Amino acid sequence: MKIVKEKEFDEIVAKGVTLVDFYADWCGPCKMIAPTLEQLAVQFEGKAEIIKVNVDETEDLAMRYKVMSIPTLILFKDGKTVAQTMGYQSKAMLEKFIGQAL
Repeated sequence: MKIVKEKEFDEIVAKGVTLVDFYADWCGPCKMIAPTLEQLAVQFEGKAEIIKVNVDETEDLAMRYKVMSIPTLILFKDGKTVAQTMGYQSKAMLEKFIGQAL
């Protein structure tokens, strides 16, 4: 799973299905969801990309997508926002979440 900076973000989400995890290193729920996202990145390889955006390092992106709490997960399809959720989510819920864009 790749940590993305602002300059490459738009290029990555422009094509296909991308789940973006807006997180911070100090965030407890972010740390809890990270292993699940790693598993999903392998599970959905070739179908959807899962990337991480550190809100402390890319404040402009966090503001652009109105990220008010973390973790915030935003699902993109071909550059457009499909869905958004906040807080810790189970693996089963995230599989359904990603599935709605496939």
